[in-house]
Amino acid sequence: MHNPARTSPVSSARERVWLFDLDNTLHDTSHKIFREINLGMTAAVMESLAVDEETANQLRTSYWKRYGATLIGLVRHHGVDPHQFLHRSHDFDVAPLVRAERGLAQKLRRLPGRKILVTNAPLRYARAVMKHLNILHCFDACWGIEQMRLHGHFRPKPSVSLMRHILAHEGIHPRRAVLVEDTTANLRGARHAGLRTVHVFHPGTPFAKGKRGRPNYVDLRVNCVGDLLLQKRTLQAF
Repeated sequence: MHNPARTSPVSSARERVWLFDLDNTLHDTSHKIFREINLGMTAAVMESLAVDEETANQLRTSYWKRYGATLIGLVRHHGVDPHQFLHRSHDFDVAPLVRAERGLAQKLRRLPGRKILVTNAPLRYARAVMKHLNILHCFDACWGIEQMRLHGHFRPKPSVSLMRHILAHEGIHPRRAVLVEDTTANLRGARHAGLRTVHVFHPGTPFAKGKRGRPNYVDLRVNCVGDLLLQKRTLQAF
């Protein structure tokens, strides 16, 4: 799998390209990992800013609501080193925490077209999860939050400009791209960039509880990756 910092092969005009999210899309983060991430994020904020736990949690929530990622607020307002923070906040062994649907690698291989990971999580963490799930080889490229910088500033999902940048870098026409994602705000951003969208409904995703309807910017709603293979007629219309 190549590094997105290098030039990617241009996709053919007819080839479908799948952009997959990671957490609560390719695996069940709510099972155990979210707890570890929450603990790690709070500890990293406490250490980076020398604040107590209550203040750290308040800042985490405030920056996440304002910028879509705690990291952005910490870098912008406190000059925190992003790489050190990401390493500290995700410094745990994923192996005993990962849960995903059975046969995921085989299902991904059966899905025709290129596959690219696009996650707001750190690249090191994403690759560790993918290696444990034995799906790293299924993906042509991997974009983590470290690569989501435009003009010197972090622009993670749901940034429309980020999505357009990824498509241009990977040589993908928007009409051939499909974002598979559990967070509806990110799907909305992708639609504004011209992509097709698949919502993986996961009750553990923040704000997902009770939102079982399909917004008009979502082309297809599924419960897992395997469901995509059962939607051949719908996918052919993409």
